Amino acid sequence: MIEIKELSQSYQNKVVLKDINLMIEKNEICALVGSNGAGKSTLIHSMLNLIPVKKGIIKLSGIPHNKEEWKKNVAYLPEKFLLYPHMTGEENMNFFASLGNGPIDEKRMEEMLRKVNLWDHRSVLIKGYSKGMLQRLGLGIMLYFDSSILILDEPTSGLDPKGRSEILTILKSLEDKTILFSSHHMDEIRQICSHVAYLEEGEICKFTLNDFYEQYVVGGLL
Repeated sequence: MIEIKELSQSYQNKVVLKDINLMIEKNEICALVGSNGAGKSTLIHSMLNLIPVKKGIIKLSGIPHNKEEWKKNVAYLPEKFLLYPHMTGEENMNFFASLGNGPIDEKRMEEMLRKVNLWDHRSVLIKGYSKGMLQRLGLGIMLYFDSSILILDEPTSGLDPKGRSEILTILKSLEDKTILFSSHHMDEIRQICSHVAYLEEGEICKFTLNDFYEQYVVGGLL
């Protein structure tokens, strides 16, 4: 579960988020939607404690975001995952897996590489991967840690239709996950989301998918 109360953020004299409140229930898949510059990245970075929260409360799985314990429950996939091009797909996953607590789970590594359809390419240097393959590898690394909350920032950005479809198929296959992902593509939101959080002029409103579609898409506001 993700809980945000009275969150405000500003840069210099510009208010980006205005006392926003948002609740994403356990196992919901919620899209974060808004125009460029609306504050989506600011919201995500605030949730992940990448930028200090000036006002408000954020809880992830019931744990305040300024306490280290929340990190065990949350995995984050940025728009551009920084991988190591001189290493293979398997070596990249092995490296990131080694950053977790406990020994590397070789069986789970294989399971995740298969899940993102990269097992047959595991020994290839990733500098030879397509953008879609790189994004799937980032997703596989994210899923390796089996976190209950997944936060994805534009996971299909720059991908062709086939690449987007592959990412969405993987996300749809997940169980027992609370997912928040930002997107500009209404077609993919309709495929996998139950709710939409719409951010506009620093304020946020959460809708069911059907209500959002009828009001903003059919209504011509987007």
